Amino acid sequence: MTGAGPLRYRPHHFLCSLGFQGKGYSETFTANMSAIVMGRLRAPGGDETLIEVTGTADAICAPCPKRQGEGCEAGGKIARLDAAHAYVLNLAPGDRLTWGEAKARIRASVPAGSLRQLCAGCEWEPLGLCEAALAALHAEEG
Repeated sequence: MTGAGPLRYRPHHFLCSLGFQGKGYSETFTANMSAIVMGRLRAPGGDETLIEVTGTADAICAPCPKRQGEGCEAGGKIARLDAAHAYVLNLAPGDRLTWGEAKARIRASVPAGSLRQLCAGCEWEPLGLCEAALAALHAEEG
């Protein structure tokens, strides 16, 4: 994933990007997510990266082996995750914000220790990567 245009993100991918540690569903998925997270969001100036919220497949979903057109084979679970994250982060399709603004919104709206409930059903949640990243975000100065 390269380019200067806005990233298209489903609501739950904001927290996935915060916690990403180089693991994924396949090599191509992991390479794509690394390019987005490490190459754009965590790169110098990454906080200025513009993100547009979408309710369908996004930049992270592009090479996912679970993708089905604009949806996902785990559609019900993904819809629940997106709805919960959209509610907590006050996001709706078409909204635009920078990665820095997204992190500020996460810090203000998602308390440390809350991901077990917010991310219920996500296969990555039990690994604790996102919870550790959330705790680190809360430890940073706003």
